Amino acid sequence: MFWLVIGLALWCGFHIMKRVAPAAHAAIEAKAGEKGARGIIAAGIGIGLLLIIIGYRASPFIGLYTPPLWTTHLNNLLMLLSVGLFGASHSTGKIGSMLRHPQLLAVSTWAVAHLLVNGDLASLLLFGVMLAWAIASIRLINAQDGAWERPAPGPVKKDIILVVITLVVYGVIAMIHTWLGYSPFPG
Repeated sequence: MFWLVIGLALWCGFHIMKRVAPAAHAAIEAKAGEKGARGIIAAGIGIGLLLIIIGYRASPFIGLYTPPLWTTHLNNLLMLLSVGLFGASHSTGKIGSMLRHPQLLAVSTWAVAHLLVNGDLASLLLFGVMLAWAIASIRLINAQDGAWERPAPGPVKKDIILVVITLVVYGVIAMIHTWLGYSPFPG
């Protein structure tokens, strides 16, 4: 679980550095330039993600609670919503214009969905920290950036495209989970 913790620290730390440690962020930018700083931060996030995957897969199963079977259905519904929320951040339709933080809401929904169906320590650590990071990020952004100006809503056609892409991506994610041995569907 050591690598999972280190990976989560890197992921969260590099993601919120600009907001909670602006001097450190500015120092990286001063030495490496704007593009170089983005590269360094992206590399830190990427290494963090790799360590999260390695650490999570290598963690022993330490059961804390047994989720009820019905939470699998709720998980699947929340995951469909999560994929749609993430996609809304790239959509110029009406749905995308209604949400200030669609990617962070997607991560929050993803984390809650996985906490509903995974009762082990490594899952609680991974999904709990990601949920806390997403909520903290929303609060930090709202506090520092102030009022949000909602963009003008785009055409409904863009929302229809978002729904189709969401269903396809959700299907791909379900196939990958099944291939890895974690079938998202009961039975």
